[in-house]
Amino acid sequence: MVANDFQPLDPEFESRVRASFARQTAMQTLGASMVRAEPGEVEIQLPWAAHVTQQHGFVHGGIVGAVLDSACGYAASTLMPADVGVLSIEYKVNFLAPAKGQRFRMVGAVVKPGRTISVVEGRAYALDEGREKLVATMSATMMAVGGREDIKH
Repeated sequence: MVANDFQPLDPEFESRVRASFARQTAMQTLGASMVRAEPGEVEIQLPWAAHVTQQHGFVHGGIVGAVLDSACGYAASTLMPADVGVLSIEYKVNFLAPAKGQRFRMVGAVVKPGRTISVVEGRAYALDEGREKLVATMSATMMAVGGREDIKH
């Protein structure tokens, strides 16, 4: 999504990010899985399932936003030190088309990393009958949080 040459501060970033994602019971409930974690970019996939749809059978916008938020947060986390967690402090979603498809891929990509604040963009794509369509975009701001017992890395 965003071409970068970011260098992670934690050489074990991928295993750390994947372990953190595995602790997210919200994503487990939705059926989401992390399929790619690179420095500054993460991809999460979500299969279509009736329990995540709204009244017209499209994936609910709140679900799209939640999975995009995770993709953006973990993209920022790939560039953080091992002892730092990441929390969203702001995001905006633009819905471009109904989230209709057999599965969805949500990609978060860091635009500007920082020690405390990182700016990240997200894109949600619907995969339907072999075609891919952009259905939502996200602009997000993530905050690095360290030294707190209640924020796991």
